Amino acid sequence: MGYHLGRALDRYFHITDQDSSLAQEIRAGFTTFMAMAYILFINPQILGHAIPLAHNGFGQLLIATALTSALGSLLMGVLARYPFALAPGMGLNAYFTYSVVINHQMPWQIALGSVFLSGIAMLILTVSGVRRAIIDSLPETIKTAISAGVGLFLTLIGAKNCGLVEGDPSTLLRMGTIPSAELALALSGLVLTVVLLHRRIHGAMVIGIVLMTLVAIILELPVYDNHQAFAGISGGLWQAPAWPVDLIGALDIKGALNWGALAILFTFTMVDIFDTAGTLIGLSQLPSFKRQGAAPLRSTQVFAADALATSVGALLGTSTVTTYVESATGMEEGGRTGLTAVVVGLLFLLSVFFWPLAQAVPVAASAPALMIVGFLMMGNLAVIPWAQLLEAFPAFITIVMIPFSFSVADGISAGVFAHIALNLGVGRWRNISPFLYCVGSALLLRFFYLSLA
Repeated sequence: MGYHLGRALDRYFHITDQDSSLAQEIRAGFTTFMAMAYILFINPQILGHAIPLAHNGFGQLLIATALTSALGSLLMGVLARYPFALAPGMGLNAYFTYSVVINHQMPWQIALGSVFLSGIAMLILTVSGVRRAIIDSLPETIKTAISAGVGLFLTLIGAKNCGLVEGDPSTLLRMGTIPSAELALALSGLVLTVVLLHRRIHGAMVIGIVLMTLVAIILELPVYDNHQAFAGISGGLWQAPAWPVDLIGALDIKGALNWGALAILFTFTMVDIFDTAGTLIGLSQLPSFKRQGAAPLRSTQVFAADALATSVGALLGTSTVTTYVESATGMEEGGRTGLTAVVVGLLFLLSVFFWPLAQAVPVAASAPALMIVGFLMMGNLAVIPWAQLLEAFPAFITIVMIPFSFSVADGISAGVFAHIALNLGVGRWRNISPFLYCVGSALLLRFFYLSLA
């Protein structure tokens, strides 16, 4: 039976055709999951400020997050057959909580209704080809720059997670506390993983994460929440899930259709379109992805999976779902096909019952993988024509603004504005595609709305 299942998976996902194997795809799925498992705990913490539930709110939000991430990743793997993992998006969950619900005082049920409708809107835009047209309208230099910008973004996230950099009110950023247990653990993992990659050891990133986790537990390093050592898993590895009975179906779609909520619906839609498009472009520029062959990217299936996951996630009680840049860790570990995303989805599904196990992996242990992938995503910068100012400067703005704004969508917006403004400034308005004018106008409307919020 195992042989026949393996052959069926090979035929469906074209594993052998992509120069991969079942073991390689499974290993890549584990790597991606471990790099993004933090969402199981961060998303409930953020959404909990907006969705106060009387009974075990954190547990219900955690299970809703796990189920949504599982569904989104499975949809991506089965429909689009790419190694991209999905989960409720960071940044979008903060916008949902602090801007929409807290600042605008919108009931969280109506906010979830807006998320649901934004998923439907994105599905319509996908089927009609508009989302594909948005990607096609972007200049090639900006597409290349997005990959590097996402790489810097990943590096910044990894550096922040391990304490290499920290916020400063005077200088914005500064070096973290040296020495610290988090930084020592992360730098050790970074050196180990790079050495393993240099020696072409399969599973280098998984090995690095697992070994650093074991080191943190055995040496009782204070690298967990509130700078504490690992306190063990109370209640055992298996715990019954807190099913989100107070969240499922609680959204208010009718309330989200009133005029006061339409502007928020527009913002949810625009941010997710550019967040997903930017991540998709960045991931597709990776050498590991390009080795899959020259076939055109099946963007319709990718965007459809993203849109469906967003709407279903709202039904389950979570904010907007998006493609995760952490997918790059699994792709660099050898993930070539949708089976990688399916493995991620199954692991999120298992986490419904074994979610306490994810507490054992400190964020400092996965930080090196993010930083290494950030390095790998910088490789395409050489193809940008730096001597041609009108082409290179918008690319530069895109590269720096993605990490500076801590948002893929905002970084792309800045690059688009720079491209349009510079070409208009020198009288080359014909160099701008008509559709890009529409995209730029929509982005301006979004920023205008946010400035009034």
